[in-house]
Amino acid sequence: MTELPPHPNSERFSVTLCPPAVTAVNELAESGQVSKSDVVNRALLLLDFVERERAKGHDLMIRNNDSGALERIHIL
Repeated sequence: MTELPPHPNSERFSVTLCPPAVTAVNELAESGQVSKSDVVNRALLLLDFVERERAKGHDLMIRNNDSGALERIHIL
């Protein structure tokens, strides 16, 4: 994956991440060969999408490719 293009309305944030989040960001950046900023941006965009869908009354599901079984995902 490539880095997201700069946006004229970009804003810099300073956040403190808990240790598991630091590990996740580092691992995702390395495995995806993207910047840590891109990992955080993508995570926030994914959460925004999920929350908008939940507001519409939709459920988040994951499907097991082998069995086809569906499992509802709960994000607190």
